[in-house]
Amino acid sequence: MTWKPTKKSIQNSNIGKLMKKLEFTNYDDLWSWSVQNKEEFWQQTVASLNIIQHKKYDQILNLNDGATQAKWLYGASLNIVDSCFQNDDDATAIVFQKPNKDLQKINQKELLLLVNRIANSFAKLHIKTGDTIAIDLPMTLECVAIYLAAIKAGIKVATIVDSFTPQEIAVRLEITKPKVVFTQDFLSRAGKSFPLYKKVVSANAAKIIVLQTTTSNDFSLREQDLFWDDFLSENTNFTSVKQTPQESITILFSSGTTGEPKAIPWNHTTAIKAASDGLYHQNIQQNDVVCWPTNLGWMMGPWLIFATLLNKATIALYYDAPLQSDFGMFVQNAKVSMLGVIPSIVKHWKNSGCMEPLDWSVIKNFSSTGEVSNPTEMQYLMQLANNKPVIEYCGGTEIGGGYVTSTVVQENIASTFSTKALGSDFVLLDDNHQKTKKGEVFLIPPIMGLSTMLLNKNHHAIYYKDTPKYTTILRRHGDELAELDDGYFKILGRVDDAMNLGGIKVSATQIEQVISTLDFVKECAAIAVAPKDGGPAKLVVFYVCKETKTLSDEDRLLHAQKVVKKQMNPLFKVSDLIKIDVLPRTASNKVMRRTLRDSYKN
Repeated sequence: MTWKPTKKSIQNSNIGKLMKKLEFTNYDDLWSWSVQNKEEFWQQTVASLNIIQHKKYDQILNLNDGATQAKWLYGASLNIVDSCFQNDDDATAIVFQKPNKDLQKINQKELLLLVNRIANSFAKLHIKTGDTIAIDLPMTLECVAIYLAAIKAGIKVATIVDSFTPQEIAVRLEITKPKVVFTQDFLSRAGKSFPLYKKVVSANAAKIIVLQTTTSNDFSLREQDLFWDDFLSENTNFTSVKQTPQESITILFSSGTTGEPKAIPWNHTTAIKAASDGLYHQNIQQNDVVCWPTNLGWMMGPWLIFATLLNKATIALYYDAPLQSDFGMFVQNAKVSMLGVIPSIVKHWKNSGCMEPLDWSVIKNFSSTGEVSNPTEMQYLMQLANNKPVIEYCGGTEIGGGYVTSTVVQENIASTFSTKALGSDFVLLDDNHQKTKKGEVFLIPPIMGLSTMLLNKNHHAIYYKDTPKYTTILRRHGDELAELDDGYFKILGRVDDAMNLGGIKVSATQIEQVISTLDFVKECAAIAVAPKDGGPAKLVVFYVCKETKTLSDEDRLLHAQKVVKKQMNPLFKVSDLIKIDVLPRTASNKVMRRTLRDSYKN
């Protein structure tokens, strides 16, 4: 099944309007222009988004330190949060719904006043420009406002996923050393309550600001911690702190091939990359309502905020799991026009049929990211809104958005990508470093949004060292793609030791360290296996046995599942645990995970 744009829908799209302005009659010509004339493309995009600059840039792109250290909007002075408040004062900025409550809305002026109150509150805690705070919250109104307020005050934000264990939280706090962590007392999901403040305390946070979701008298804080109401200032006037575009605003985490996550700073221009993709590829327009169930600790959290607000649209936040019909009712009643998903959620909807009775006709398009999708499930998703396109979207935290995606001006084919992202380019190379139709993705810098540093690792070594020789410098990414006969693309998975589980990127090494704590495991190797019919990857672990006591295969699998859920993430599931005599290794003793992946029978 395919979706085809009409002449009218193309003309009304953001890409269509750009094509008309530049006098292009076909999309491929527009994409070619965007990479051959990057400076013009990004000048046009910055102007379209009306990025507010206290001092305008001297150069849209500065390459004095080479393509790997590109500086965008060079010489400018700005704060990206200023550009997030350019809609009408009474335009809805956020529509949200708490569990078992009615729909609520906050307009742009109300959000701005809340952001200013928070920005003024940091001084109480002696937090100043250049310091770091951390946020460990679900995506709520307050979460969005805290995030924007910190950036507006020139404060960096380390973002932490609310499902992480105390050990994972502690690692991220140790790397970023925030002055304070924002969290809430409990997290409600599907009728269950989980302690969030307690986890942050267990992670040894120095100081915590706590939002209350319960009025229980039994809940108390450590002496050094504060409740939200005691933190919040009444002062609603605040002037943003102007910075260079290269100043860090957010620290996100992405697993590499070692146990410690990469700490990836986003700067003010990374936000522009996110908004650019939202403008062109998700086709977000003024007063659209954008819903994407996510968390601030994943890149799609900050992406959602910037891609929506910089395009003068409305963020839709549902304060519970997006798995049942109550979420579908929220989508219907909030009049969501762009709905983002991960494929495993769609699989659940299809199996339960829970969304079928609802009216999603307002939706203009969907977007899918985080996992390899299944064509059958994506076709099902299209039909939930009376045949609307699904914008497949693949990128990374260190990109600030996507490198391969789709558009609403091209034929939309389920589970395939129709184009390289506007303003960006990549090449596929085989094992011999020759250009191919099926191979490893290497990005071609400069591209706005690409990271230029890591807080805790050697950036050049990870992304550029020993990359293949080509006509220009290449940047390693780690995905494997196939270019199809029609010029579209299909994701095949990862070529490195990283894996994607339920939309969460994690390294094989991290999984293996946890599994190796089991007393019957001598050594092990974790792989992600894509089902033959497509869809989310399964976590499979091969292990060499160290007999200490007699356990059945079922018991061993159960032990593995429990330890991974407890020590890593309750969303991770070990699908298969396979006993093996010896792990295959290279001459340099590196585990050959690709060999294990190829040997596994679905």
